[in-house]
Amino acid sequence: MSGDSSAATSGPPPSLEWRFSQVFGERTAGEEVQEVDIISAIEFDKSGDHLATGDRGGRVVLFERTDNKDHGGSRRDAEQMDYTVRHPEFRYKTEFQSHEPEFDYLKSLEIEEKINKIRWCQPANGALFLLSTNDKTIKYWKVQEKKIKKISEMNIDPSKSPGQPSSSSPPPIVTNGVHADPAHDYLSNFSFPLGGIPSLRLPVVVTSQETSLVARCRRVYAHAHDYHINSISNSSDGETFISADDLRVNLWNLEISNQSFNIVDVKPTNMEDLTEVITSAEFHPIHCNMLAYSSSKGSIRLIDMRQSALCDSHTKLFEEPEAPGSRSFFTEIIASISDIKFSRDGRYILSRDYMTLKLWDINMDSGPVASYQVHEHLRPKLCDLYENDSIFDKFECCLSGDGLRVATGSYSNLFRVFGSSQGSTEAATLEASKNPMRRQIQTPARPSRTISSMTRMVRRGSESPGAEANGNGYDFTNKLLHMAWHPTENSIACAAANSLYMYYA
Repeated sequence: MSGDSSAATSGPPPSLEWRFSQVFGERTAGEEVQEVDIISAIEFDKSGDHLATGDRGGRVVLFERTDNKDHGGSRRDAEQMDYTVRHPEFRYKTEFQSHEPEFDYLKSLEIEEKINKIRWCQPANGALFLLSTNDKTIKYWKVQEKKIKKISEMNIDPSKSPGQPSSSSPPPIVTNGVHADPAHDYLSNFSFPLGGIPSLRLPVVVTSQETSLVARCRRVYAHAHDYHINSISNSSDGETFISADDLRVNLWNLEISNQSFNIVDVKPTNMEDLTEVITSAEFHPIHCNMLAYSSSKGSIRLIDMRQSALCDSHTKLFEEPEAPGSRSFFTEIIASISDIKFSRDGRYILSRDYMTLKLWDINMDSGPVASYQVHEHLRPKLCDLYENDSIFDKFECCLSGDGLRVATGSYSNLFRVFGSSQGSTEAATLEASKNPMRRQIQTPARPSRTISSMTRMVRRGSESPGAEANGNGYDFTNKLLHMAWHPTENSIACAAANSLYMYYA
């Protein structure tokens, strides 16, 4: 998949050994998680030096990388570092309240403050920019370090100013506003020095060397979606972005918040004829005129905005034909795609439906080039999963920066990592805890070709030994929905409830 000829001749890369790196917001045993603290979005920026998370309480928390900064070491130390696996380290940078709960009075609907998606924009002049959205409103944020300003050069000693009383307890005040205690009466205590004040020094505001991070909302993009926003995605031109809900995809300019262009509209004239909805949308990482969106029927449409203003007709349609005799009550539900991601070079699209990950080549629409079974052993329990609504959970997926691996989450705070290069049998099961290899599958799954070698379809990762083989050992309340892969290194960030876990290999 990587397109590297040397990799093709030497075979697939060896399987990675994942190690725990960090955890933020770790729960203690028996600690109850507050609903507002549950993480609902994770995103690395393009450099991989910053990480953003959003939660159900409408907050955005930023982390910055600390291990790759220049510490002034010698060249020899730097060379020695190259021979060892660097341990990625992040630290808390800042947080801000992005969205507040709202109420739509026209529709009598509460609008949650929960952050659905975060996308980083291009940095400028030392400031960070990002987009965040809840169900209805998108906001454009600027986060910048600003030097703190202080007041100096006054005639009066600040320690004796009325704003800073010397005693810790507040002085008694009588009804006319004069202090009952003469020691606190500033005007009666003040006396001119002998010879008077030679010159009156007005207070001067000076900039100190201390800095603080300030988050400021630059734009608010509102009132453009009748249904809940499920995706936002930046264009490679750095000027535009798209937002998608169940029936429409809108195109925005970052600088214009009161106008957007509807480029995809799947709403039928009669809503009773509605058969599918948009579930995810993403811009191509290189070509600003191309984007893809997925549907609840398991299809992905690639569109080219150069063809027409309203992109109702697609350039390519990617869908897997249904196997004869396999249709059941749950077929359409589990076929719904919850997330799509382009590979870094834009050649491949990774999609996640309820049971599988699929890798698509945008030059080949006959079927996916590879399919990975995430938790096939849950198939006999689909009826139970339907009863408790777990079958509607929306799991995200991600690709490594080199395109050699893909990853997605599952239940019991587990996540899967698969090798996506041709011939790879890598299929790891990891747990979001300080010991990620605790539930590692012992028997590596063998790839089995199920359709012609031209499409090289690979299905693997289906078996899990022990109690979890029939799904009985799974905890469906602990689900790992959100994760992100570092753009340049084998490092993964994933969310388990209110905790952010980070791993490296």
